[in-house]
Amino acid sequence: MAQENGQLVATVEHVPASERGHNFPPFNSQTFPSQLFWWALTFIALYVLMSRVALPRVGSILENRRRHVDNLLAEAQRFKEQSDATVGAQEKALAEARARAQSLASETRQQAAATAEARRKEVDARLNVRIAEAEKAIAASRSAAMANLRGIAGEAAGAIVERLTGIAPSRGEVTDAVGSVLKR
Repeated sequence: MAQENGQLVATVEHVPASERGHNFPPFNSQTFPSQLFWWALTFIALYVLMSRVALPRVGSILENRRRHVDNLLAEAQRFKEQSDATVGAQEKALAEARARAQSLASETRQQAAATAEARRKEVDARLNVRIAEAEKAIAASRSAAMANLRGIAGEAAGAIVERLTGIAPSRGEVTDAVGSVLKR
């Protein structure tokens, strides 16, 4: 370096281009053995550091994560089994409730049918009694009407014969004649 007017001025030596490339240490063949030594020493140091310190830590972290995930999966499986058991119990209870409802409905229908049948029989019995009473009343009315009819017919026949003939027939003759006509 040279000094001009109180300032330092860097001077550049003219080095041929073929020699300039050899001054850069990575490409300088004279420094290859020391570079290889330091490269090997650095590689070994990094390998030991990674294998003894970093990789065990990463491995333990991965193992903890795997255990945590396995625990979560086991818990999820347990919850799924509980859910399946609960759903199964609910479906079973629902099926039992449906069966009970159907049996209750069937029993109710049978009871209603039995009650209706008993009521129908009771009504039939009452109607049969009323019909029998009505038939007796009709028969009595008919007998009374027939008795009255004989009397009325006898009186009418006697009155007609007396009017036509001018002679009053006897009561016995009129009753016999009306009885023979009504028997036919």
